[in-house]
Amino acid sequence: MQIRRLTPADVPACQELSADRRWLREDRRWALLIDVAEVYGIDAPDGGLAGAVTLTRYDTHAAIGMMLVAARYERQGLGRALMSHAMAAAGGPVCLRATDNGRPLYERLGFVADGSSVTYLGTLAGDRPDLPPTRPAGPADLPEILRLDADAFGADRSRLLRRVAGFGRLRLAAGGYGASWRNGSYRLLGPVVAEDVATAIALCTDLASDGPIRLDIASTQPEFEDWAAGRLTRRERVTLMSANGTAPGDVKRLFTPFSVATD
Repeated sequence: MQIRRLTPADVPACQELSADRRWLREDRRWALLIDVAEVYGIDAPDGGLAGAVTLTRYDTHAAIGMMLVAARYERQGLGRALMSHAMAAAGGPVCLRATDNGRPLYERLGFVADGSSVTYLGTLAGDRPDLPPTRPAGPADLPEILRLDADAFGADRSRLLRRVAGFGRLRLAAGGYGASWRNGSYRLLGPVVAEDVATAIALCTDLASDGPIRLDIASTQPEFEDWAAGRLTRRERVTLMSANGTAPGDVKRLFTPFSVATD
């Protein structure tokens, strides 16, 4: 089984692979990743994909995500082969978010734990007493958003932000911004970059106006997580891991990632 770079024509097969592992099908995320990142896969002899992994490059490091192997091809070395391929392609520091099932493999490949992240799903009521003001951001605001993001994230992720500006929502606040985009049945809130928790909450509240949302919150933001836990349903916790060095960035200002597959 050979590893190849996937193309937009492979999005349906990626969705089927996600469904095989009881993940959400996430059509927009897969299409976005194939567009702005590198998605590698292994074709299954009986059709579809036997496995896939994504690699998102930044100027300082790379992120690995969406590591999936079809259930019928488990324990045949495909996961290790895909991970090794992605790490070699990255050629430097890499980070990822590990489920409990995947963590032993990543540890064998040299990854170490840097913290954790929890997913929250649900609907926000929309009340925002005493929260800082935010406003919709337009094309003229994009340079300021890119500046705020690069300063907090520690790397250039303008490719992702320029793309989400075309199909998602952006809001600005004093010293921060937030983005959201529809992915399947929910709206993903991220990235959210802010100077303080109140501003992050205001951005999330104003972005979450039309149904279910998803928030992924790192263990470095306990006050923000307490706010989310009181309003949303907690789902899985994953481990943040890195190899060959750690990613830069100001964790105090990074409240949510762009996506668990890209940060």
